Amino acid sequence: MTTAAELAHELPAATDGAIAALNHESARRRSWQRFAQAGRDLDALAIVEAELVSAQFLGDVEALDRIEELARRLDDETATCALALASIASATHRFADARTHLAQAAVRGAPVDAVMRQMLSVAQACGANLDAVVDARQRIAKAGRTEDLVPLGALLADLDEFARADRVYRQALEAYDDVSPFPLAWICFQLGMLWGEQVPEPDLDLAALWYRRAIDYVPSYVKARVHLSEIRMRCGDGIEANALLEPVIASGDPEVRWRLADVLAAQGEPESARVHLEGVRMRYEALLAKHLLAFADHAAEFYAGSGSDPARARELARANAANRPTRRAIAQLQAIELSAEAAS
Repeated sequence: MTTAAELAHELPAATDGAIAALNHESARRRSWQRFAQAGRDLDALAIVEAELVSAQFLGDVEALDRIEELARRLDDETATCALALASIASATHRFADARTHLAQAAVRGAPVDAVMRQMLSVAQACGANLDAVVDARQRIAKAGRTEDLVPLGALLADLDEFARADRVYRQALEAYDDVSPFPLAWICFQLGMLWGEQVPEPDLDLAALWYRRAIDYVPSYVKARVHLSEIRMRCGDGIEANALLEPVIASGDPEVRWRLADVLAAQGEPESARVHLEGVRMRYEALLAKHLLAFADHAAEFYAGSGSDPARARELARANAANRPTRRAIAQLQAIELSAEAAS
């Protein structure tokens, strides 16, 4: 288990997170420009990768709209096109479509390694054939590359092998040999999740330290700020929770306003909280109308809690569990159904 003392040691250095975010946005726009000029699938994979960074770290939910638009414009029957379409389908949790595109990519001569990695990601996301996925992940991770160690750590955490997951994540940090802060922030976030939410007895202090490290690497990391704000609320520090959320409220991620509403309610400002919650409902419904499967789990959590709509929560949790019957999705559905029955 990681200790707070171990965290005092210097983590790998990286480019300043604010500068990296600006550089990322410039690179993202250039990739789109090259795509428009080429008129084919050139740079499609670079565009998808860039847009997913925007979604994952910067809370830019509009990135999913942009990659869906890219999918509509990819009409070249090439391996690159199929790989890009598979990545887009996975990002929007359309896993059956992703498998179809990956099969097409393989037929069209895509690199076996690229196809296999995406297939493993799809299987892991759906909780399918996990014994085989573990074997494959462990075999690939023997090379000691950060990009292979992180998904192995996530899989071990899903399988309740928490100590091993912690070791693998820290190995991924030590193996990192680039200057981009995004992968480092991602690993720190995963460690925060591990010790704050996945272990049976959470260590909130340790989780908070990892989330702070993630934010140190990427100050605009929306999800890290949201999760850290939840910890600060549980510790009774609404002032810091609010300070964490305010700088990223413009991101468009509905969870920011959701957690801010919880902070305001706890601070005795029910009307301000109500206004934010109404905005969250509208935002989630707009996103669900376009990307149901991508947002079903988080929206279900919202409606089961602060959103106060058990029927909608159960509907969304069922959709999520049907699409990806992981242990977490099934547990969420069972908890929501039990709560709905108790309330009826």
